[in-house]
Amino acid sequence: MKKMTRILSSVAAGALLFTFAASAAGCAGSSSKGKVLRVYNWEDYICEEDDEEYGYVDLISAFEKEYEEQTGTPVTVEYSTFGTNENMYNELKINAAGYDLVCPSDYMIMKMIKEDMVEPFSEEFLTEGDYAKYASPYIKGIFETNTAMVNGEEKPWADYAVAYMWGTMGYVYNPELVDKEDLSSWAGIWSKKYGNMSTIKDSVRDSYFLGVAYVYGDELTALAQEYKNGTIDEKTYNAKITEIMNRTDEDTIESVKNALLDLKQYLYGFEVDSGKQDMITGKISINFAWSGDAVYAMDDAEPIYDEETGALISKGIYLNYAIPEECSNIWFDGWVMPKGANTELAEAFINFLSRPENAVANMNYIGYTSAIAGDAVYEEMLDWYSEGEEGDLDEEGNPLVKYDLNYFFAGVEGGTYNDYSIWVSEESLDRQIFAQYPTEEVISRSAIMQNFSNEETAAINEMWEEVKGLPIPVWAYVVIAVIAGVIVVAALSYVYKGKRTAGKPKKGYKLLKRGA
Repeated sequence: MKKMTRILSSVAAGALLFTFAASAAGCAGSSSKGKVLRVYNWEDYICEEDDEEYGYVDLISAFEKEYEEQTGTPVTVEYSTFGTNENMYNELKINAAGYDLVCPSDYMIMKMIKEDMVEPFSEEFLTEGDYAKYASPYIKGIFETNTAMVNGEEKPWADYAVAYMWGTMGYVYNPELVDKEDLSSWAGIWSKKYGNMSTIKDSVRDSYFLGVAYVYGDELTALAQEYKNGTIDEKTYNAKITEIMNRTDEDTIESVKNALLDLKQYLYGFEVDSGKQDMITGKISINFAWSGDAVYAMDDAEPIYDEETGALISKGIYLNYAIPEECSNIWFDGWVMPKGANTELAEAFINFLSRPENAVANMNYIGYTSAIAGDAVYEEMLDWYSEGEEGDLDEEGNPLVKYDLNYFFAGVEGGTYNDYSIWVSEESLDRQIFAQYPTEEVISRSAIMQNFSNEETAAINEMWEEVKGLPIPVWAYVVIAVIAGVIVVAALSYVYKGKRTAGKPKKGYKLLKRGA
């Protein structure tokens, strides 16, 4: 990092103070032109484009327009983005008053609730708002049953957070180059067979999860067998998986470090956002991916045909998505309101995004799966994925398979379907619909990342730094030992001889005599 002159430092400090003062002055959520809603979200995580052909709607502009029409008061959405949960958290610690609505992930939601950093939602919002009407009962159930400690008291997530997007983690892969059976285990990429063909996340929590799944693969497999045999029920099974996948004892952290260091020799690299593009271009063949990125990659990689003539326009490739048999992670990104937020505006924005037609526009644009159900969302899924009805055959003459989505869509207010299922071909079971909506069987063996203590987080971060850094080779230790030996010999020589020889100065320098 370059050093700054005093003048530049003063200018920067002045600018910082000005920014802080402006932020503090505006923290009430209003301006001379009307109200201001400050939203802090993940990069590329909302539809900001109007395109009727693709079903895109600029949701920020649409909200501003609708709010003014309904209330008579103009509103401006100041929308900014972050790249990791940790960056977002650090920003809020510095400037909590600068935001009204923020979108952290599951474990960070727990941390922020525990640290009393967020405002509770109003009773009206939780019982009568559009989110209350249209959020999937399955998703709402998770937020109501999972808790976080607030001032020594357990509080449900639902009081302080609502779900935005959700999904799983797995491997998106090229089936022409990768054996599906190899990816039935998380250990599949620990192999020379796929050397320099895969990437994992440059995200400590996600890659730690991968490492834990690898380290405890045998224990997880044995647990799955107990569940299949009926020895344990689903609730116990899921609780045990969750305990295993959130272990942070010293032995686990050390074992995960060694496993990830071993994995590095087979990896193409680490990534956060480039993996999906690298899959599309064929640079890699396996990507440890969030399900939304998997959908994006599968969509964009597919061959393109002329709708009228059927002529091939772009060759493309068909990618698949696999969730290993040991376990997976059910993750959530959800909205929270930082302390001092304009809660009225924040709740209005969430309700706007929670209408099924707006959830569809969001899903069309970003590829991730909304927590919102409703018939409009289900009908969009029918349009995307349905290949016929019960009794129909696929292009190969095989019967279509029923893909049951009742766990997600049934029970939503205004629902009109008796059966929320979609009939698809056998090969589609490895593709987009599986990434968008995991089966109930997958859900039963999926854990939610828990909030780690500061000490646990520090230990895992230290482990991650060792994994990401270049390990010291054996020869380096030998050199270090030799140098240390030379130093010891020189020191002893000085002690016993009572004198030392002045070293030769570096080129371009001269040796100064003592006292000069």
